[in-house]
Amino acid sequence: MTKVIGIARPVVARVGTRLGLMIWLSLASTAVRGSGPANAAEAGVRGYWQEPSGAVIQIAQCAEALCLKIVALAPGDHPHTDVHNPDEKLRGRPLCGLRVGQDFTQTDSQHADGGHVYDPRSGRTYSGSMTAQGNTLKLRGYLGIELLGRTQTWTRVGQGHATCAPG
Repeated sequence: MTKVIGIARPVVARVGTRLGLMIWLSLASTAVRGSGPANAAEAGVRGYWQEPSGAVIQIAQCAEALCLKIVALAPGDHPHTDVHNPDEKLRGRPLCGLRVGQDFTQTDSQHADGGHVYDPRSGRTYSGSMTAQGNTLKLRGYLGIELLGRTQTWTRVGQGHATCAPG
């Protein structure tokens, strides 16, 4: 008698039907793929996102909340420092590496809200929420209530994108 490694033989023996075997094989193949994000839908709001002007923003865990940081500047001729900041002392800080979002609470893998988003083009800060759907992120910035806001659509990019050097 050959020795069967693992649990396959006892489980198959108990399954007894072709449908049961197919279900078991499906569950086993899911377990083999691992628990990490296998596709964009599983990755949720975290990751690297390109906003409409071309800048790349990283959404990651910062302490107990999610934050957003510029990791690649948009191409073209534009300021590389925070020239529109309402605080004159901060207008010389580089945009590369700048935290432009913070305090987002992730309600599930696809949603985060309760955060604040800084727009370096205007120097204004808004309340924010975000929803991921596959390779698309809807970031909503608003003043007061979400109804009085604007949604921007970002596209997921891989880690192989160009990056900027802070400083």
